[in-house]
Amino acid sequence: MTTQQNAPEEFQRAVESISSVAFREELTVRVIDSPSGVAPYSYALAADVLIAEHEHESQHGTGRFILLYDPEEPESWGGSFRVVAYAQAPLEADIGLDPFLANVAWSWLVDALATRKAEYFNPSGTATRILSTGFGELEDAGDGAQIELRASWSPASSEMGDQADAWGELLCMLAGLPPTAEAVSLTARRRERG
Repeated sequence: MTTQQNAPEEFQRAVESISSVAFREELTVRVIDSPSGVAPYSYALAADVLIAEHEHESQHGTGRFILLYDPEEPESWGGSFRVVAYAQAPLEADIGLDPFLANVAWSWLVDALATRKAEYFNPSGTATRILSTGFGELEDAGDGAQIELRASWSPASSEMGDQADAWGELLCMLAGLPPTAEAVSLTARRRERG
């Protein structure tokens, strides 16, 4: 984590807005060391989706959220901030075969950002389906699948709480949890409008 005391006020406010987010109860979020050398200032979170099952918790997804800040405003960013996000979740093998899975994962990111009113521009990313089959000592694990989404975008303002909250919502949706009531009501309003 790069939150030097001499960090610009705009970056400090952005970090404070992330720190004030009340993430979903299924998420265990923690501050981690952010990558060095990518930007002069950065702040990073890691999260795991934990769901109580039979008196123990099981990990259903994991992710990273990295806020980069460069007062020089790199041309490719189009501003001083850039968010880099990663989300991964295990899937049932048959779901991993769905040819539309990558498109759905990306649309969930876009929907999560829209639901949280997190304005952004210059998005980019990849959605990857991973299919696996265990052999030898891992043969009992059988077939498995995962979805990974790696994305980056430039926030349209220094209010980063909504950006981080959208990432948390995406992570939960990839893990198979229903959207929060806030997201459901937005979807219902869209359907009502036709």
